[in-house]
Amino acid sequence: MNKLEREILDILSEDCRADAAKVAVMLGESEEKVRAAIRDMERRGTIVKYTAIANLDEEEDECVEALIEVKIAPRSGSGFDGVAEEIAGHEEVKTLYLMSGAYDFLVIVEAKSIKSVSRFVSECISTFDCVLSTATHFILKKYKIEGAVTFGKEKKRRLSVQP
Repeated sequence: MNKLEREILDILSEDCRADAAKVAVMLGESEEKVRAAIRDMERRGTIVKYTAIANLDEEEDECVEALIEVKIAPRSGSGFDGVAEEIAGHEEVKTLYLMSGAYDFLVIVEAKSIKSVSRFVSECISTFDCVLSTATHFILKKYKIEGAVTFGKEKKRRLSVQP
């Protein structure tokens, strides 16, 4: 990754709605050069998705998010990747990481209720023959999401400058 691409990613990570023209002005580059760099990063898979950060704690529609620690015995031949592919295929799974330490996978899920998460763990995750143990942690409140503060004075100050 070159310097221009890194700078573009830094800007888009802060504001995914910034178009090539705005990014070009911010970096002192031509719009076409920025547009080409963005297209190239999308093609290579460096830019995976453009998204908004949502603080659903403020909304009436309830949803439950949980972090599930999963310890497995890696499968012969496919190791962690085969199991990860199966877990990632479930709609409830929002994020999946291979971890170092006491457990192997950190699975972040979103569901309509605690019971739905419980059912997902017992009927989906725990049924894999290689799963040794799971530990589920429910998110009670979010104070900071992807670098954006979601509470207190900082929230009010930051939101006032956003459209």
